[in-house]
Amino acid sequence: MRLLKSNVLLNYVNSYLVDSPQPSNLSYIWNFGSLLAICLAIQLISGILLSIHYMPSVDLAFDSIESIIRDVNIGWFLRYLHANTASFFFIFIYCHIARGIYFGSYKSPRTITWSIGVIILILLIAIAFLGYVLVYGQISLWGATVITNLLSALPWIGPDLVNYIWGSFSVSAATLNRFYSLHFLLPFVLSALVIVHIITLHTNGSNNPIGLSGNYDRLPIAPFFLFKDLVTIFSALFFILLIVFFYPNFLGHSDNYIIANSIVTPSSIVPEWYLLPFYCILRSIPNKLLGVLAIFGSLLILLFLPILDFSTIRGNKFRPLSKFFFWTFIANFFILMWLGSQHVEAPFILLGSISTIIYFSYFLIIVPILALLENTVIES
Repeated sequence: MRLLKSNVLLNYVNSYLVDSPQPSNLSYIWNFGSLLAICLAIQLISGILLSIHYMPSVDLAFDSIESIIRDVNIGWFLRYLHANTASFFFIFIYCHIARGIYFGSYKSPRTITWSIGVIILILLIAIAFLGYVLVYGQISLWGATVITNLLSALPWIGPDLVNYIWGSFSVSAATLNRFYSLHFLLPFVLSALVIVHIITLHTNGSNNPIGLSGNYDRLPIAPFFLFKDLVTIFSALFFILLIVFFYPNFLGHSDNYIIANSIVTPSSIVPEWYLLPFYCILRSIPNKLLGVLAIFGSLLILLFLPILDFSTIRGNKFRPLSKFFFWTFIANFFILMWLGSQHVEAPFILLGSISTIIYFSYFLIIVPILALLENTVIES
């Protein structure tokens, strides 16, 4: 312990991971941050090892993954660990964001921390999409074609931008090479953002379940919160390995285990399950340009949450109405996820439009109105 404080570099580690004072009433739902760090570490290590054997070629990409699974020593474990940990990554980050919304962790003085977290989410979605294309199965090919084609809705530069991303007039070898390079490099940018996210959190301190200042009753991370983190880390690793060893293809789409064919269109083109809510928002709007703006707006609107929620009360712990509408929003998010997996036909089109309106209404209408009502009651 003395070495941790005497060495210049180790002293920073000590201040963040050992002696950092945290509110004593933090519960287990504050552990999603450490779970996300573990997922990031797993993805970086497994991704680097997989890149050694992967070949970004339209003729060899699919076969190289099959070769990794069948021929490379423990290659099957690396491939399924990387694919399934991505799903858990999104489970944890959605829970992490939901916890932040519920307890008002986006409010000052943690607005910068929240903003960086939203940027991390957007970058993570981009990285996950790039990685899904690299599999080069049927859904990968057609999903890449559909999503990249959305940029053609941009005025003037749209079609040229799509051709530039493809490197051709369709998804081709050039596209795969570019996606492979970006999928390899962007996680390191993500890691840098995570470090900045942790630094800003360390500067301002963590929020707590009751939303009040925790400066009066704090405990160091080690050993109190370290062992609490280990409980959820080992539990998460258990479920990840359970999926990897016994149900490795449970979270994947069956059509993506068919080699990509640009002539045959799959019966249903859908992204991975963790992108289905945003896909539902995209296809619920008939206009192509408005759909693109809506899918970006559904993420960027999180950046404006500190402005939209001007209530003097932090979090929903003592706000019954806000608590009710929060859980309505969460239920609607799952409905969007389910609707995104359905065919584009009645009644799913109408239901998707209604759920999309509810999604944006929560941030633009419900949150500000509730804040105004509560502030009025408090001041009167």
